[in-house]
Amino acid sequence: MVFDSLFSSVAEEMGVALMRSSFSPNIKERRDFSCALFDSQGEMTSLAAHIPVHLGSTPLSVKAVLDSLVLEPGDVAILNDPFAGGTHLPDITMVAPVFLSSSGRSPDFYTATRAHHADVGGMTPGSMGPAVSIFQEGVRIPPLKIVKKGAMQQDLIDLILNQVRTPVERLGDFKAQLASCDLGARRLKALADRYGGATLQAASQALKDHAAYLMEQVLRDIPDGTYRFVDALDDDGFGSGPVRICACLRKKGSRLVVDFTGTSNQVQGPLNANLAVTLSAVFYVLRTLAPGEAPANWGAMRPVRVIVPPGSVVDARFPAAVAGGNVETSQRIVDTLLGALSQALPETIPAASAGTMCNISFGGLNENGDPFAYYETVAGGAGGSKGTGGASAVQCHMTNTMNTPIEALEPACPVRVERLALRKNSGGKGRWPGGDGIVRDLKVVVRGELSIIADRTRTGPYGLKGGGRGAVCRIRLKRNGQYRPKSGKFSMVLEAGDSISVETPGGGGYGKS
Repeated sequence: MVFDSLFSSVAEEMGVALMRSSFSPNIKERRDFSCALFDSQGEMTSLAAHIPVHLGSTPLSVKAVLDSLVLEPGDVAILNDPFAGGTHLPDITMVAPVFLSSSGRSPDFYTATRAHHADVGGMTPGSMGPAVSIFQEGVRIPPLKIVKKGAMQQDLIDLILNQVRTPVERLGDFKAQLASCDLGARRLKALADRYGGATLQAASQALKDHAAYLMEQVLRDIPDGTYRFVDALDDDGFGSGPVRICACLRKKGSRLVVDFTGTSNQVQGPLNANLAVTLSAVFYVLRTLAPGEAPANWGAMRPVRVIVPPGSVVDARFPAAVAGGNVETSQRIVDTLLGALSQALPETIPAASAGTMCNISFGGLNENGDPFAYYETVAGGAGGSKGTGGASAVQCHMTNTMNTPIEALEPACPVRVERLALRKNSGGKGRWPGGDGIVRDLKVVVRGELSIIADRTRTGPYGLKGGGRGAVCRIRLKRNGQYRPKSGKFSMVLEAGDSISVETPGGGGYGKS
């Protein structure tokens, strides 16, 4: 496992470089980014412990690049189009080839970074509003070369920056991603100088084979059978709901079929997920079952077949709106898969966690007349499990970000944090109760547009083995001293002095009290 540690350390160092050199609080403070390494065939070799929804979907971005472009020394590709390898538009991916020798005719490895940019244009600041079409969500970038033979493609950069509200911030974050990719390439070349390029490539293949072997062992320990579970998102923000997620797991020997037949058709609102996001959720859930020493790479998916109904909310087709599919539907896919697995492994699987990333976007012009855009996900409670209660105030499952520290948020944006506290008693009751969510109250200093995409506002996260549900998500607007309840998905103009209060769900409880 020496090479697994070497590869993952490269990806981790890429992440540190990206975090330290980025401009936006969302990347620098919340660390809403991911880094990974890919072999010469474009298969994921190693990853850093970053964002699950990013990491399991990046392989389709790399594939899209390799299908569209020929990357030569000094090139870097950029993309975000959900219908051409991306997930949702704020997640911008960069892919760079790594040539371990100057005489190489094709790349030996690829480095990739994905970062959530706080604004990529579209109809609402933050690019995370209740849209009904991908055209309303921001600038779409197919696989293109942002750097060609070492030269920045300024015409492409200018075209992108003209579509966003915060071009200076975006450019800074672009350069941070490029630096991260370059650092990864240099570290891989240093490893090749030490061990030899052929050894690195052989180690990469061996690690993928080992991940596949260990996943087969994990699957053998699951009793053969068929396990079904159904969960749902509240609604799509435009009257369609509940939005069903159906999972049927058919396990036999060392093989697993994950079938989403029966899932709701894609919806008008922004909850549609593409195949990359769905595969990411499956990869994440299976990784949680693997032993701690198992290498994190795409070899783990070899024993698994995933079936998705075309045109469904887990395999949406153009021109579906997808901003919330990446952040909300991915969470519900995980809840559904874990619910199915709880029938096969009742002593192992925890109750449902918060089940929503509770996305908040706000933007406009600050006190100086300069544009700004703020984006954040808000933590909740984790589900209880046999032997332990759920953690409180944590980012659960498909998100692995941090909160935006008050000390970073208030200087960067005309927003004041009035309250940040545990939402006591919001976890589901049980012998091992769910963790508590949090209360986050934000007061705006200037007039601007707010968008929220959240879920679990009607039905709290489920408990297991007699445990109770966690509290539902609650969102309220405070204006002129009066609180008004709001739905989970909306966009509106806030006046200076308005406040928004978000109370996130607690996790489900496990076992009877």
